[in-house]
Parts: sequence; C-alpha cells; structure tokens
Amino acid sequence: MTSTDARPAADAEQSTARPSTWTALKPLILRLHFYAGILIAPFLLIAATTGLLYAASFQIEKIVYRHELTAPVGQTRLPLAQQVAAAQAARPDGKITAVRLAAESDATTRVLMNVPGLPESTQLAVFVDPYTTQIRGTLESYGSSGALPVRAWISGLHRHLHLGEPGRIYSELAASWLWIVALGGLVLWITRRRRNRRLRTLIAPDRSVSGPRRGLSWHGSIGLWAVLGLLFLSATGLTWSKYAGDNVDQLRTALGWTTPTISASSGDHHSASSGHQHGSADVDRIVQAAAGKGLSGPLEIVWPGKAGAPYLVKEIDKSVPQRLDQVAVDATTSQVTAELRFADFPLAAKLTRWGIDGHMGLLFGLANQILLMLLAAGVITLIVLGYRMWWQRRPTRGFGKPYPRGGWRKLHWAILAPLALVVVAVGWFLPLMGISLAAFLVIDVLLGIRARVAR
Repeated sequence: MTSTDARPAADAEQSTARPSTWTALKPLILRLHFYAGILIAPFLLIAATTGLLYAASFQIEKIVYRHELTAPVGQTRLPLAQQVAAAQAARPDGKITAVRLAAESDATTRVLMNVPGLPESTQLAVFVDPYTTQIRGTLESYGSSGALPVRAWISGLHRHLHLGEPGRIYSELAASWLWIVALGGLVLWITRRRRNRRLRTLIAPDRSVSGPRRGLSWHGSIGLWAVLGLLFLSATGLTWSKYAGDNVDQLRTALGWTTPTISASSGDHHSASSGHQHGSADVDRIVQAAAGKGLSGPLEIVWPGKAGAPYLVKEIDKSVPQRLDQVAVDATTSQVTAELRFADFPLAAKLTRWGIDGHMGLLFGLANQILLMLLAAGVITLIVLGYRMWWQRRPTRGFGKPYPRGGWRKLHWAILAPLALVVVAVGWFLPLMGISLAAFLVIDVLLGIRARVAR
C-alpha cells in the first residue's frame, strides 16, 4: 500500500473512532446528569430558594431598619469622638471594637461593641445620629458584612438551615455538584443540537414542539443562558464550605494566593473578639490621618486589640470601583505607621475578593443582587422542568429506558483510565461530591442486579 493509500485509511479510522468515543461517553454523562438531577436537585432547590431570598435581603434590611440606618440631615456633623461617647454612654456594658462612619448624608454612624451574651461573630451595633448624637437604636450585627438580624437570619438559612455545622453539609453538597450538573447539561444540550447549526435553536426554546420535547427545549435554553453564572456560584460557594473549603484554603496557602494583611508592626486587631477603651485617643485626628493617605468613605475604624497598638482604618466599599485600602494609625501621634493598598494585592487575592463579593451581591450593588435573583429563579425553573421531564419520560409511559447504564464499558482504556483518575482526584478535593458519587454507583449497581434478577 502506498502512503497516499494509507492516509485516507487512517483518516477513515480516526473518523470512526471519534463518534464511537462519544457514543460511549454520552450515556455516561446522561446517566450522571440524571442521577444528580434526581437526588441532588432537592439540595440545589433549597440553596437556590434561600439564595434568592438572601439576594433580596439587602433591600429588605434597608426597609425594616430604616429608622436605625438613617437620620434627618442636619447642617453640621458633630465630632466623631462625641458620637462614640454617646454610644458608650448608652451602653456602658459594651467594649467598643469598631466604628463605621456614616457614608451618606442621611446615614447614621454605627458603633460596634462586644457585649456579654451575644452569639459568636456577633456584636452589638449602636446607631448614632451624626448631627445630634441621638441614639437611633441598637441591633445585633453579624460578621464582617455587618448583617443586621433579618439579613443575618436569612444568611444562616442559606448557609446551614439554622442547623449549625451539620446543616452546612447541604450547601456544600449543592455547591459540589452544581458545576458538574451545569457542565454535563451544557455538553448534552450542545451535542444534541449539533446537527442544526442555527444559533436560535440553542439559545431560545422551540415553541413548535410539545410534550417532553418542549420541556427539554426550555430546560436546555435556560441552562445555556445560566451556565456561566452557575459555575461562578459553585466555585465561590465552595470557598465557604467546610470540607472542600479547607482544601481550597490549603491550596491557596501552598500557591501563595492568601489575602495580604497589614504589617505585623502595625499592632494586633481583633475587632470581633476583644476591645479596649482608649479614651485618650482622638478618633477625629485618626480619621484625618487616614484621609491624608487618600482613604475615603465608607470607612471603618477598628479599635486596637491591646493597649498601645495603633488603630486600623479600613475602606469598606466593596462595590465597583472598590475602595479597600487600609492604614494603621498611631493612637498617640496620629501618624500612619503602615499601609496596605488593594491595588498591590496579588491577582489571586483580588479574584477571591471579587468572587466572594459577587456571590454575596455586593460587587455591583443592586444590579448584582438582581442578577443573583435571576440565577436563583433560573435554577428553580430548571429543577422543576427536569423533574417534569423525568415524570413524562418514565418507562411506565412507554418511553423505554431513556437513561441507559453500562456506557463506561464501551470506553477505551486510554480514555477510561485518565477519566477515572480525574474523578478520584476531584472526589478527594470535594469530599461530599466523592462520597455521594460513590453512593450513586452503589445504587446503580444494585438497580442493575435487581433488573437482571427480574429478567
């Protein structure tokens, strides 16, 4: 055989190999998508519903706590020291840990305190009228985001269903599988439509069909529009998880992707766990010193964790364009002793910050929150359509077996071996996904044995 004869033969062999590989892979992906859709979808549904509620919680918080968060606009703001003194007088049992300055003209100043009896990561927020030093109210404030009771309750519902650490398993399981379900659905949808090259058939539902095909058309089109957002939510959600989150932290540390902190020489700051009263410090001069270094509102002044240590002044504007610079200011001389600029953060640390803020609905403000609500509504719709299609195509209605098992047996070892290694590695990095995948395999084997016995 000549070389020219050999080339067409080789091309023909490759052309037949590619379809056979996909023919073996497709049932595997389809069955995995099916099992995840049936068994993981309830967790995704809860996460999407509570996530939608959390995205709306920022606006709910502004409405519910309007009295505490706002004050009538006066002519002149009183010195910050007087505002802090008024808060301390109102709650002498509290130790001041931080003060958040009023950013808008009608906003109150928020003085954060440690008070005995509060839950972990929770402080008491005293809201002070910056024009009169009148106390507008006191509320519990949770975490670094300063979530007030309504938003904190919704946040807890989304993270762990108010079940504590055991409840976090549900959200981690949902985040671990979301990207797999999204990518698997994307592959199945695109390859199903590969014979029809019109873009409209991919991005828009086909209204000319009915029954299960109509539901599938809506399911695929909505999933295509939502896939990037779902991948983003899955990746960022895993950073908060318990088991996978620990692995993410270890990976970031090993790669040097951790978030920088202000120089250790600037002192020790523990705003959520301690707090010392430093009556001799002029907080107004501290703010002026920070302003001299270019820091602008909204600002948070963190009280030192020990006597003699500097105050930490932080920009806390997490919406684009972000203002997240920090300076340490000596309490006696009001001189800046250390600086940390967000512009100097490594790219990985910036991406982490942007990802977390985007997931929380802070990065783009109201637009970000609306986008999250749309994504959550999309997930809910996809799950409802998925269950509806499964019910319509169940074997008892004469559709046979739409989700065949055993496709992996047709895969060549050169593909099956690295695929198995990837699955093991991902299962180790995402433990709950690995455990649940093993459970799926056991269930599938048992169902197969039962079917053979029945035959």
